[in-house]
Amino acid sequence: MSRLPFLFVLLLLAVDLSPAAAVPFCPPSDRAALLEFKAGLSEPYLGVFKTWTGNNCCQGWHGVSCDPFNGRVADISLRGESEDPIILRAGRPGFMTGLLSPSICRLDRLSNLIIADWKNVTGEIPRCITSLSFLRVLDLVGNRLSGQIPWDLGKLSHLTVLNFADNELSGQIPPSITNIAGLMHLDFSRNRLSGPIPQQIGNMRMLSRLLLRRNYLSGEIPTSVVNLDRLADLDLMSNLLTGSIPWQIGKMSVLSSLHLSDNHISGQIPSDVLRMEGLSILNVSHNWIAGNIPDVFGPRSYFTALDLSYNSLTGPVPRSLTSAAFIGHLDLSHNHLCGHIPQGSPFDHLEAPSFAFNDCLCGSPLHPC
Repeated sequence: MSRLPFLFVLLLLAVDLSPAAAVPFCPPSDRAALLEFKAGLSEPYLGVFKTWTGNNCCQGWHGVSCDPFNGRVADISLRGESEDPIILRAGRPGFMTGLLSPSICRLDRLSNLIIADWKNVTGEIPRCITSLSFLRVLDLVGNRLSGQIPWDLGKLSHLTVLNFADNELSGQIPPSITNIAGLMHLDFSRNRLSGPIPQQIGNMRMLSRLLLRRNYLSGEIPTSVVNLDRLADLDLMSNLLTGSIPWQIGKMSVLSSLHLSDNHISGQIPSDVLRMEGLSILNVSHNWIAGNIPDVFGPRSYFTALDLSYNSLTGPVPRSLTSAAFIGHLDLSHNHLCGHIPQGSPFDHLEAPSFAFNDCLCGSPLHPC
């Protein structure tokens, strides 16, 4: 008798009995924590919580996923704005009210916690959230959360994404976040945060995006930021920052966008920043920057947007701009520039508002010299 059918049966049994083949069953304690979390929230339009019924929260509960091996709740992903079928069917974004219950902290195997873009979830971030030591993604963007960011947030050492943007959080950025060495994306934009940017921000060597726009942050830009050698986007616009632009930023090899507009930054524009070959967006408008614009542009200069408007810049428009590979949007208005506007690209496609309200600029597209 051939052994082949026998081996085939064994293979089928192995597949049927494997942990991945069966739907995990969540423990009653996780189910109870989820139901308590649900009780603190109200979502009347999409019905995202209507599926949170039955004994097994690992099966069919919208936005809930479990570890296939132990059945513990591993992911909660509830987004009020996304391509999720439940939102597409409703034809409208979500709207949720209520508070984030501390019961969420009993789900101590959570890897991802996303409660995003619900517009009206209020109250504070539960302090116990820092006990969720397995968290890799913590995304609470687009709500109305208030109070302070938990001071010991740095205990979440496995975080790769931390997004609290578009809330009403106040107080300082906890210095402990600089202990999260593997964090790649940090977004605290559009809150009411104050105080300094943590001096040791440069310890977060894996950061690719650091977004802190539209807060009330003060003090100088920490020079340690130049240690973020993977950083592509640095956005500090619309704060109360002072001091000068660290010249060492010009050594950041992968930085592609730098937004520093609408602060109280003074000093001069570092030549090394304008020489950066990978920098495509530079916005330092609405500051107190003085001195000449460094005449250091060349064939490797490629700016989709270069905005130096509303400062106290003096001297001529740099002639080396004509040798740049590409200059898309250029705004030098509202300064104290003087002299003849160079001719040729990129100046041949720019209009008068790009040069308006200077002391004595002339030539096309302004009046003749």
